[in-house]
Amino acid sequence: MSAESRNNAPLNMGSNMSLGEGSEINHVIAVVSGKGGVGKSTVTALLAVELAKRGYKVGILDADLTGASIPYLFGLQGLLKVTEKGLLEPMKTAQLDIKVVSIALVMENPEMAVIWRGPLLSKAIQQFWTDVDWGELDYLLVDMPPGTSDVPLTVMQMLPLDGVVVVTSPQDMARSVVKKAYHMANQLQVPVLGLVENMNYVTCPHCGERFSIFGQKPLTEAAQEFNVQVCAELPVDPHLAELTDQGNIEQITASTSSSLKELVDALETLS
Repeated sequence: MSAESRNNAPLNMGSNMSLGEGSEINHVIAVVSGKGGVGKSTVTALLAVELAKRGYKVGILDADLTGASIPYLFGLQGLLKVTEKGLLEPMKTAQLDIKVVSIALVMENPEMAVIWRGPLLSKAIQQFWTDVDWGELDYLLVDMPPGTSDVPLTVMQMLPLDGVVVVTSPQDMARSVVKKAYHMANQLQVPVLGLVENMNYVTCPHCGERFSIFGQKPLTEAAQEFNVQVCAELPVDPHLAELTDQGNIEQITASTSSSLKELVDALETLS
C-alpha cells in the first residue's frame, strides 16, 4: 500500500483520524506485551535504532502514557515545541534523528504521575497522531502500554497498523499473560509480525558460554502457538543496561542489535 493510500485509508472500526498537515507515514507498527517488565520499550528503541541505521526515517509514538520510558532511553529532555501550524514538533534523538513524541515531553515535570481515566488517555493517543508534525516517515513504531485496556484498544482500532511485534520473556507466567496481547491482535485482525523474547540468556564474560537463567523453554513452541514465523531472542546484556541508564541506546553494539536482524529484515519487506 502506498503512503498516500495508507494515510487516506479507512481505519479499523470505522474511525476517521487523519494525520497532521504535511505528515506522511508509510508503515505503522505497534510493539506490545501482555504485561510490564519484559523490556517492551527497550525492544521498541532497538528496532527504531536498527531501522534508522539502515537509512530509514523513523519515529516513535510513546503510547505508554502512565509509564513513558522512550525519552529516558534516548536521553531526551525538555518540552516539545509547537510549529507555526499549531502542531507538536517531535523531538529528534542526538545521533540518528529518530523523531519521538511522548507524554514525558509535554509535562513540566515528567516524574509526576499521569492519573487519567481511560477516555483522557485515549484522547491523548489520538492527538499524538493527529496533532503532531511527523513529516515524512518510513516507519512509525508505537510503544504500547502493557495489557489490553483502553490505550491498546485505541491504537489497534484507530491507527492504520501494518501489524504488531509481541515482546515476552522466558518465564511461563510472562508467556501466559503475553498470550492475551496476541489474542487481542487476532480479535482486531491486526497481523502479528514477529515475536521477541527478551532476557532469554546471559553470556559468561570469561568463557562465552550461554546460560538460560530462566530455564530452557524453546521460543519455537510459543512461535508455533502464535503462528509467527519470525522470532528473536535477546540476551541479558549489562552493556545495554548501562547504555539505557545513560540515555545512549543509539550507541548499542552490533552484537546485541544483530539479534533483531531477521525481524528488521521482515519489517523491510512490508508493502
